[in-house]
Amino acid sequence: MSEKEPLPDKLSNDRPKPRQIFLSDVEESVPETKEVTEATLLPPYIKPWKMGSLKIFLGAAAGVGKTYAMLEEGQELRAQGIDVTIGYVELHGRKDTERLLEGFEIIPVRKVSYRGTTLEEMDSEAIIARQPQLVLIDELAHTNAPGSEHEKRYEDIEEILLSGIDVYSTVNIQHLESLNDRVFELTGTRVRETFPDRILDLAKEVRLIDLPPEDLRDRIKQGKVYRPEKIQQALEHFFKTANLTVLRELALRETADSVESSAPRKEYREKYEESPPTANAFVLICVALKEKDVRVIRQGWRFAHRLNAPAEVITVWYSDYRSAEQEATIALLRRLARSLNLPFQELSGDPVELIVERARATRATLIVIGESSRKTWRERLFGSFTDKVLSKLDGVDIYVVGDPDRRLG
Repeated sequence: MSEKEPLPDKLSNDRPKPRQIFLSDVEESVPETKEVTEATLLPPYIKPWKMGSLKIFLGAAAGVGKTYAMLEEGQELRAQGIDVTIGYVELHGRKDTERLLEGFEIIPVRKVSYRGTTLEEMDSEAIIARQPQLVLIDELAHTNAPGSEHEKRYEDIEEILLSGIDVYSTVNIQHLESLNDRVFELTGTRVRETFPDRILDLAKEVRLIDLPPEDLRDRIKQGKVYRPEKIQQALEHFFKTANLTVLRELALRETADSVESSAPRKEYREKYEESPPTANAFVLICVALKEKDVRVIRQGWRFAHRLNAPAEVITVWYSDYRSAEQEATIALLRRLARSLNLPFQELSGDPVELIVERARATRATLIVIGESSRKTWRERLFGSFTDKVLSKLDGVDIYVVGDPDRRLG
């Protein structure tokens, strides 16, 4: 038997990327007595692909100790011989947290020039090239600097997971996309940086870092969270006891939901294992040409999520003409639907007839729709849009999402 040529020390750049896994160089014949598996078919220098697992350290607000807990757990795993690296950590000047970095290999950040300023971003390509067993990445909902490959850090994390690397990351509950309106109603603060709920679904484990509101306020007063000049403003606004209490309740509820399904949930099972949905329920989300209908999409998604049911978003036009403002609105609604893994359809014709037709075609059990800003004389005489849809459907519930402007009026 002739000797095989030695393998190169370093594989070329032509090797398949993690999401391009395939079986190649298969031997022409395999002994019948040998069990044929992915491992036996792959060349010896290519390991069978396995997606990395995600663990999220979830908090009610900044300062509860998410980063500290993540680093502490990383140190414990490093002591056990696990190859753990730091992908990105935001210290915020906290000395106790900084001490926990000792001994870790830290992947150098990527420098990005933007409007005369040099910004530092996580280098996901360097992390993938390094191939640690586990990488620690702070601030999952962070928005990357313009010109980055991905707009959001959670997209970088998805790429790293697809490379077979486990990831620990941190985030606060107010950044969850489907809770955006709820957080605004409860706290009066509109959170701009969000991440889609599918990322929470992807997590193998969600660990709640819980701290009672008064304890967190004490930490802020002691200067452990913000610089001295920001302390009073924080305590009087976002970090009021009432706000922290409701955020803590939201975090507890989301963590309880994740415990019920610790494995990756429906959206990712369908994406990576191609298993069909099995739920009997179907949620049809109907939106108009209004920016405020982002509330309708979020509420509809949450219903579908609770029911473990498929859903889709539709919008109906009377004509094919759309103004520039309408085009911008529809683009906004489409982006939100895509971030929540919801199909988005645009239909042209009579809204009542098309919604009824789509509800029958999908066997919808729940229709979610927005409330009209005001009742017209036509609605008062002939019944509302919702009444007309209901009159044509049997066995379908309709949930009307309230209009905040109407309540304020």
